[in-house]
Amino acid sequence: MTQAELTAHIERGLEDLRDLVALESVSAQGRMLPETAAFVTRLLEAEGFRVREYPGEVAPVLVAEAGEGPATLLIYNHYDVQPEDPVELWESPPFQLTERGGRLYGRGASDDKGEFASRLAAIRVVKERHGGTLPLRVRWLIEGEEEVGSPSLERFVTEHAEELRADGCWWEFGGIDPDGRPVLSLGLKGVMCVELRCRVAASDLHSSLGAVIDNPLYRLARAVASLRDDTGRITIPGFYDDVREASEADRAAIARIPGDGQAVRDTYGVTRPLATGPEYHERLNLHPVVNVNGWGGGYEGEGSKTVLPAHGFVKLDFRLVPDQDPARVLELLRVHLDAQGLTDVEIVELEAHQKPARADAGHPFVRACIAAAREAYGVEPIVQPSSGGSGPMQPFQEALGVPCVAAGIGNIGGRVHAPNENILREHFGQGVAFGVALLERLAGGLG
Repeated sequence: MTQAELTAHIERGLEDLRDLVALESVSAQGRMLPETAAFVTRLLEAEGFRVREYPGEVAPVLVAEAGEGPATLLIYNHYDVQPEDPVELWESPPFQLTERGGRLYGRGASDDKGEFASRLAAIRVVKERHGGTLPLRVRWLIEGEEEVGSPSLERFVTEHAEELRADGCWWEFGGIDPDGRPVLSLGLKGVMCVELRCRVAASDLHSSLGAVIDNPLYRLARAVASLRDDTGRITIPGFYDDVREASEADRAAIARIPGDGQAVRDTYGVTRPLATGPEYHERLNLHPVVNVNGWGGGYEGEGSKTVLPAHGFVKLDFRLVPDQDPARVLELLRVHLDAQGLTDVEIVELEAHQKPARADAGHPFVRACIAAAREAYGVEPIVQPSSGGSGPMQPFQEALGVPCVAAGIGNIGGRVHAPNENILREHFGQGVAFGVALLERLAGGLG
């Protein structure tokens, strides 16, 4: 295939992405989810996929299949996106793919519609090279609930295990570092999102009564301060008991990752890093963490209002590593708060929890992904034992027994989940090239 023919497929993929971004598939608000599922179905059916749609708790789940050959590749993507808020910070309409300076801006351009569109473009290239047929079996699971914690997915994967069996799974995200090296992630951290709530009265009170009535925001501050030390280490008793010891292969892979996070610090103007140097990648890959996502209660307007709030809340997320269980961490959190005398601080679970997962770095599918990245990018890829982020990967490894590798088209300034989400046009084309290399390699089998 000539470069001009490959470029034509890339441009067609970008047209697909433009149409996908225009569909406001915000799962947190239930917007345009059936319509987006129907559009994705039409794209897949046009390429010869047999698509089955199943109901989910929030949005339809799609399973597609096409091709025959010595290997079976499972691809996981999602068609839902995060809310566009705050809209006023977007420099172009969030649901209109807009190009500026070689970057393509729009909600879902990276996470995850851009990934899906680039993979579909790779499928088309391989089909054209092989006379209109796929020389391997491709099974594709595409859900619309990932941005709200994938509440349907664990049960779905378990119940449809035979329908989803494969030699390996190409996961839904990935990126390219500032030096142009693809980053492959072999695992994801688990996540548990909770809200701490405290109420001391039926209504707000005059602040003079703070002399005799406790303050819910103070109690929440005590709760939050008790969860970690100044280095970021979590101080809940028993929290680290189940953490799996990193393998020698994991530590060797981490030692080969270049840099120490300076690009992230520069891009986002970070003023208080918790780790630099060799510790940066070890903590990002292997260490659990607790984050304060938001805090509310009392008066938040301009100027002063001398009020004693009746109630307040704090939103937290815990990023977990193998073999930590979110349910067990929730129990430990409750015991810890009670031991601090904070029995009145309520813990409310938010969204669906996700367990951590990590693939074996020596698996043949992992090696095939690394070789395909080396071929497509012309450089040695960066291999991370685990991404610092989270997703519903663990059911795939537990129920299906397949290794998962995340490889995609994101970039360090992609502003995923934020205003002005974007990809680089060049990275989209490279993502198509990687997909072609991986599919062709798997068509020859994994032996």
